[in-house]
Amino acid sequence: MSTYEGLKAVVIGGSMGMGLAMAKRLVEGGAEVLVTGRNPVNLKEARNELGPSAHVISSDIADLTAVAALGDLIAEKLGRVDHLFVNAGIARLAAIETVTEEDYDALFAVNTKGAFFTVQRLIPLLNEGGSIVFTTSVADSTGTPGMGVYSGTKAALWSFAQTLAAELVPRGIRVNAVAPGYIDTAGSGIQGLSAEVIEAFRRSGDEKTPMKRHGTSDEVAKAALFLATDATFTTGLKLSVDGGLGKQIATPES
Repeated sequence: MSTYEGLKAVVIGGSMGMGLAMAKRLVEGGAEVLVTGRNPVNLKEARNELGPSAHVISSDIADLTAVAALGDLIAEKLGRVDHLFVNAGIARLAAIETVTEEDYDALFAVNTKGAFFTVQRLIPLLNEGGSIVFTTSVADSTGTPGMGVYSGTKAALWSFAQTLAAELVPRGIRVNAVAPGYIDTAGSGIQGLSAEVIEAFRRSGDEKTPMKRHGTSDEVAKAALFLATDATFTTGLKLSVDGGLGKQIATPES
């Protein structure tokens, strides 16, 4: 039997990067998977990569009408769900004094409000003994210049996750999170940056990270799937996938 045969999973924000890596491992393991995304190009590429075993759906997590419709669609396509991965998110860099209301609202609409109400809508579809895994960030507990609003959205998300862990434990539903550091994704996962700024951001990340490199999307995916399927006596945990960044591990040259 394949590793995930017979399981049904939903990956919110699964059309690229870390979410796509999660979906790919699930599909390869025999699970029936539904993934969501917004970008038509990414959705097309995800369909090609994941094949007929996956349902690839266009859905905007920031649109609560779309979230409600997504719940209906998941019920129609999958029925019940074993594992829910909440991976959708956006990032924009801006110093506090330059943050606009539009920036602030856009980040919270996707990373926090959208994630919260998506989970609220899908909780009734989760099987007893299932799991939820959030993708938060090492930035949810570190003070990083230029990431004030983004960090706030992820800190709120982790707070929600802990409360959900407490509320859902009577149903045997475990709620955990992965907290990535610097990960190889398109544009480093940040909107609106030039190629030069992205490269500088990458070099800075490698210098700051004790392991002196970026992580891969697949390394995050493996951690998320461990929490979802193997860590059966674990709930309310945030697992860092950050090369030691969040723990400020000392290196020989420190």
